[in-house]
Amino acid sequence: MRILTSTIVLAILVAGVAVLSMGQAPQQAVPVKTETMTVAELEKAGDLARAAKDYGQAIFYFQAAVRKDKKNAVLYNKLGLSYLKQGSLTDARVNFEKATKRNGKYADAFNNVGAVYYVQKNNGSAARYFKKALALDETRPVFHVNLGAAWFSQNKVDRAIAEYSRALQLDPESLSQNNRGGVAAQISSPEERARYDYMLAKIYARLGNAEECLHCLKRAKEGGYHNIANVYKDKEFSRLVQDPRLSEIVPPPSPK
Repeated sequence: MRILTSTIVLAILVAGVAVLSMGQAPQQAVPVKTETMTVAELEKAGDLARAAKDYGQAIFYFQAAVRKDKKNAVLYNKLGLSYLKQGSLTDARVNFEKATKRNGKYADAFNNVGAVYYVQKNNGSAARYFKKALALDETRPVFHVNLGAAWFSQNKVDRAIAEYSRALQLDPESLSQNNRGGVAAQISSPEERARYDYMLAKIYARLGNAEECLHCLKRAKEGGYHNIANVYKDKEFSRLVQDPRLSEIVPPPSPK
């Protein structure tokens, strides 16, 4: 497994399935008569339009669906996802929040509200909603990854480590390149990426995964992490001190 170290992956979810990244341009919806369509037919049409990346048309169908079924939390969540794909963050958040109000146990919708706040750099609000999602379902690795991202963005590294560690316990692939996360929030600088790599190295060290730990340390060093020598001080790496591969990456301190 090779981990994703250049980005923090933040997943936007619908019905438990992660979707791809936002940023598609709005498309003109084709006029369609919806009066005779059932809610299920409108939902299916919206799903097909979204799969075809015709997000304007998806919004058209989901709006028609919620007009017929104003209590359907899943429909509001899907409408929010369609707005998110267009880059309409406020409209996305409003509909995700409507989903949470119609179903107070809809963990995915709470996660999605947090994701919008995270993209808007409102990390405090993002963390609050990710925690709500976790309170509803602690077993979802992606919720822990998202909360870890919010903590890391606030420089609360110990909290981030705890969340990423829990995510990896639940799913060893949760930080992998194959993770189907929806929104990738780029770390702002090479220095931040290097610090992120060092944090991931600590996580893998705690979990006893020496190979991935060393891989992260190598990337942290290549990225210019200034405190790389702390590997011989931080307790997480104590079991690796005798590993010759560690000294190849970070030379041990000279004896006093």
